[in-house]
Amino acid sequence: MREFDRNLPANVPGNGVRISEKKRGAALTFQEYQELKSSVHRDLITKVDLEKVANARDARIRSQVFTVVQDLVENLNSPMSAAEKDRLSREVLDEVFGLGPLEPLLQDPGVNDILVNGPKNVFVERNGILERTPTMFRDNSHLMHIIERIVSAVGRHVDESSPMVDARLADGSRVNVIIPPLAIDGPQLSIRRFGHSTITEHDLLSKQTLTTGMLELLRGAVRARLNIVISGGTGAGKTTLLNILSGHISDKERIVSIEDSAELQLHQSHVVRLECRPANVEGRGAIMQRQLLINSLRMRPDRIIIGEVRGEEALDMLQAMNTGHDGSMTTIHANSPHDAIARMETMALMANISLSERAIRRQIASAISIVIQVSRFADGTRRLTHISEITGVTMESVTMQDIFVFEQEGVSAEGRVLGSFAATGIRPKFAEKLKASGIHLPPNIFEPPVHA
Repeated sequence: MREFDRNLPANVPGNGVRISEKKRGAALTFQEYQELKSSVHRDLITKVDLEKVANARDARIRSQVFTVVQDLVENLNSPMSAAEKDRLSREVLDEVFGLGPLEPLLQDPGVNDILVNGPKNVFVERNGILERTPTMFRDNSHLMHIIERIVSAVGRHVDESSPMVDARLADGSRVNVIIPPLAIDGPQLSIRRFGHSTITEHDLLSKQTLTTGMLELLRGAVRARLNIVISGGTGAGKTTLLNILSGHISDKERIVSIEDSAELQLHQSHVVRLECRPANVEGRGAIMQRQLLINSLRMRPDRIIIGEVRGEEALDMLQAMNTGHDGSMTTIHANSPHDAIARMETMALMANISLSERAIRRQIASAISIVIQVSRFADGTRRLTHISEITGVTMESVTMQDIFVFEQEGVSAEGRVLGSFAATGIRPKFAEKLKASGIHLPPNIFEPPVHA
């Protein structure tokens, strides 16, 4: 059996305990360490009513239980150092009050996503890069115990008859669970973290996600009530950008937000937040985005913000944008602005209304002013690769033109993507609407760079 974390530094969160090897023998194997932890947990059950204290939020109770755990660990017949005993004690405490091995990852502000591929493979995303962690569960049963604790806390249930769950935690993090028989290699758990610190415009500029000129244009577009679609892949930063742009909506406007799982942070005083409801265990009672969107039109919104359009609600969104709800925004999964519009067409056709493709294209061209493409590159950086204007419609397609683009030029020796932002030199048609709304952009903002 392999040695447990022999090559890992002792201060890595979640990597378990490593016995010091100063004349005390080899390190504990993973199995031996788990047996020690289980032994302490069994002894704790005989001394404390865990069912009563597990959900307690009283720091005093937690401290008392921790004292009991420390006493049990101290009495173990194992030559462990004080630091190792403290580590073991805290991990047992996490099993009682938290989410076991996941607790250190959840407390790490640098972790954006936690991806559990069975009990022995846990990955996280930091700064846009996936990396494997030394965190492991004892076995499938241990992982299922943690999953059941997560889903039960949000009033959901998972078993063989209902093997998939998508839910939102109290802090806004999104959780997706899929278990056997659908998941072949054991239970799969994905947690998309809800940022502890709000990302600001300054952060986007400092990370070179976009330029000052691009940001000024987008600010003006929001204030001038242009309809905007943000396109991108998973984890590209669509919701983050939507949050930032929504901050420029006037506090005097009534906003209705509609999301599958609530993630948006709208700080205006007049916001109505709506969230979809999944079906119950009997497969009934689901409320989808389209139903919420249709209802929102009766709520006298000035603007409607949809977290992500992903189905037949696309047609209702287009009609809302065309009927007095200017300045509405949404996101969509797509690889380019053209792909985003093509997906919009497809989703609108899913509404099963007798409209021709050309009629839907005309709705799109009339409703949407700007498509913003956000991409995550191989080095983990995120950039706005396109700000495109929809200009009209032909017999075959919706036409558009790029206003700003990011041009990738290569990759550095360190693996960092190299490139630059550039205006295309095209002055958008909506520039006049910005001017009419009292928004004055720098005169050279649309001029392309001059190459020597």
